[in-house]
Formats: sequence, C-alpha cells, structure tokens
Amino acid sequence: MRRDPQAEISTGNGNHKMTRRALLQGAAMSAAAATLPPWAAQAAEDVSPVMAKLSAYMSDARNRALPEKVMDETKHHILDTIAAMVSGSELPPGRQALKFASAYHGEKAATVVASQLLCGPIEAAITNGELAHSDETDDDYSGGGAHPGCAVVPATLALGEQAGISGIHFLRAVALGYDVGMRAMKTVGDGPFMKDTHNLVGTFGATAASGCALSLSAQQMRWLLDYAAQQAGAGFGSWRRDTEHIEKGFVFGGMGARNGVTGALFIQSGWTGVSDILSGPDNFVVSYAPKADPARLVEELGERYEVTLTTIKKWTTGGPIQSPLDALTNLQKRRPFEADQVKQVVVRAATSAAFTVNNREMPDICLQHLVAVFLLDKTVSFRAAHDKPRMQDPAVLRERAKVQLVSDGELEKLIPVRVAIVEVTLNDGTKLTERVEAVRGTPQNPMTREEVVAKARDLMAPVLGAAPCDKLIERLLALGSVKDVRELRPLLQKA
Repeated sequence: MRRDPQAEISTGNGNHKMTRRALLQGAAMSAAAATLPPWAAQAAEDVSPVMAKLSAYMSDARNRALPEKVMDETKHHILDTIAAMVSGSELPPGRQALKFASAYHGEKAATVVASQLLCGPIEAAITNGELAHSDETDDDYSGGGAHPGCAVVPATLALGEQAGISGIHFLRAVALGYDVGMRAMKTVGDGPFMKDTHNLVGTFGATAASGCALSLSAQQMRWLLDYAAQQAGAGFGSWRRDTEHIEKGFVFGGMGARNGVTGALFIQSGWTGVSDILSGPDNFVVSYAPKADPARLVEELGERYEVTLTTIKKWTTGGPIQSPLDALTNLQKRRPFEADQVKQVVVRAATSAAFTVNNREMPDICLQHLVAVFLLDKTVSFRAAHDKPRMQDPAVLRERAKVQLVSDGELEKLIPVRVAIVEVTLNDGTKLTERVEAVRGTPQNPMTREEVVAKARDLMAPVLGAAPCDKLIERLLALGSVKDVRELRPLLQKA
C-alpha cells in the first residue's frame, strides 16, 4: 500500500507527532544551517535598543548623505590630518615610524604617506597614525582628551585603499569615526576607571571608520564594537614623560588606528564576539563608568556631527598654547610693539592647561619658549615651533625670562573652553591685556577654507614640493569626485 507522505511520525516521546515532510524539511534546514558561517547562528541574539540603533547607524553610514557643511568640514579635517602626516615625516617620531614601516612592510595594499613605501593595512595604519601625531599639528577637541583625526583618518585610508572605496565613501567613514569616537569619550571618558581617554577616542573612532570602509553589516558592527571596547581601556598618562613625542604619537594616533583596522579585519574574516557590549554583565559602560548612560552613544546621531565640533589648530603647537598666541596676535594688531620694548608677559591659563605646557622640554608644547619666539618673530611658524636648538638661543632665553605662567583656578572652572588672559607690560609702564575665549579654529571661531589650505601648504610644500602639494590639496578638497581612493596614492607619496 502506498504510504501517505503526510503520515504522522512519532517523535519518540509519545506526545508530539510531526509529518514525514516536516521531518525531511527540518533535516534539510539543519544541513543548510551547517553550511552557514558560524556567526549566522548568533545573529538573532537580543541586543539593547542603544546597540541596535548604533550598529544600524554605523552599517548604513556608507550610504547616508552628509549635509554639505559636514562634508566640507570633513574634507578640511582630512586635509589637515594628512598635512600633519607629511610634516611629521621629518620629525623624530615620524622618522621612527617610517623606519618601522620599512622594516615590516610586506603586503603592498596601503600607502605610507610621504614615502615610497606600501604596506599591509595594519602596518600602514600604525605608521600613518604615528606620522599624524608626530607633534601637535593635528586637530583636537577644544576641551582636551581627544585628537580624533590622527587615528580615524589613517585607519580609513588604510582600509579604504584595500577595499578601493570611493571618495564619498571615504568621507562618510571619516565623519562616522568622529561621531562614534567622540561619543564614546563623552559617555565614559570621565568615569572612575578610565585612566586616559586618548586611546578610547582613537580606538572607537578608527573602529567605526574601519567598519564603514569595509561595509560591514549591522551584526558585524556589533561584534566590531566589542573588539573596540576590549582594546580601548589601555593607556595611562605616563606618555607625558616621553620627551621625544614618540610614545605619545603611538598612544594618540598609531594605537587607535591599529586597533580599529585590526578589529575590522578580524570581523571581515569571520571572527565573532559579544553582540552587545553596551548591556548585560561586565559590559563596557559599567566597567568604566558605572553611572554613565549608554544612550549618550546614540545621542543626536545624524543631527550632531562631531567633526564640526573638533578644532583645526591655527597654530602648530600644543592646544593650551593656542589661546595665548591668539591673544598676542590681537595685541600686536591693536598696539604694535617690539620684543625689546617688553618688560613682562603674564599668561593666565586654566590649571590643567598650565600643567600641560609649563616649561616643557619639547618646543611645540612649551608655553614660555613659544611666547618668547612670538615676541621676536611676531608669529610662530611650524619650523620655529619645532626648532629644539633654538630653545638655547640667547636671544630667545632673554625673552623667555620675561614670561610668567599663572595657573588660574577660576579659568579651570570654564573647561572644556580654554580661556587665556595675556597681559603685556611695556618698559614705559603701558599695560596691554587680552582675553581669548574662542581660539581661532574652534567651532566658535572657525578657520576659513583659505586659512586651512594655507596651513596645509606651509606644512606639506617643504616636503612634497610646491606643485605636488597644490595638486594634493586640490584633490582632497574634491574627494566627492574621486572614484577610488587609491587614485590619491601618487599624490601622497614623496618623490
């Protein structure tokens, strides 16, 4: 007798039955599941609303149009960061970075800026991150604790070249990196167990940008954030004792860029992890800032773009020196004076700012030295800010003896706004005073495109040559028309 294919078959427990067809279908589904990648079975794991929103936003970023103002600001920050890489190539940290790349270059997938070297994406990210923060030229968050560009841009460039992404995709990935990196800092950065926020910003920013460059899915972005969280807690303030700026360049730039690129490559190759590092036991937020609200990570996503809130420095010096130099510039315009007419210069700065720049060994972050240079030169160029032998110049030392830095507790209360008050006393008794609350280059007092370009040209032309420098600037400002970021390679390299 012919058997009914729909006949019921006992499941063995006496209570449940299923049809032969259902059993065969179930077996087929099990066989199919066995062929799926290992992460597919975990994809349905429950995640918190914050993680769901954040990972979806990150995954969609490559296709999401940016407002025109945000596009322009992102171009400016990319240009400014690449200019920092180029100029950094001739400083001690940059030279060490290029030495590392030369020793370990293998896969020829990504450009090492200001050289003829091609490396794998991880080595390129480390090297270009170190180049970008070889000194204090790159962008920063006006309240301190963050130099996002020196990690985000190198990571995006490295994986962007490997994947052959468009200029538009590159811009969107960089903007996303700023958004995620800065929100991570604002969420847990002041927590009791977060010792240093620079690697936090760099790692989360480079991670988000890297995931976008590789076009990872929302589920992959969730695992990627897990790897970012595991790497972001490292780092503490001993880098301040590094008088050569080499370790600092790694902590601020190279380490975060490496972490982001490495994590993204892991996930792309099939690695998995925890699907929601923002909730559940031992999660990232609870571990570093138990009282923090994870919702800050998605606060105003798509409305508040962190790249527009990040400062492009007018002066190629440490952040706390920007305000005093602006103040001296304003005073010179209002009442010109010569160095030999000055009896004393008193600079009042917030306590934390004064600590960072007080009589440091490195010229670009020594306030007293750079004020003395300004008195003599009426400006502070990149070359002057990095001329260490000039710190022993008798003419500079004479002016430096006139400079007094005062740590001001009242100004500390205004942080994250870095306010400085400069008082110049002339030999004839005239007192000139200037208070600066919005440094040139901050969101409240932004530089024009012409100023950004002039700074970039000053940094890059001595290394690349005037004509190649102008071509690179032109191409970076027209990134929206670049079909493949690998087209930038000949312009980024040093002949």
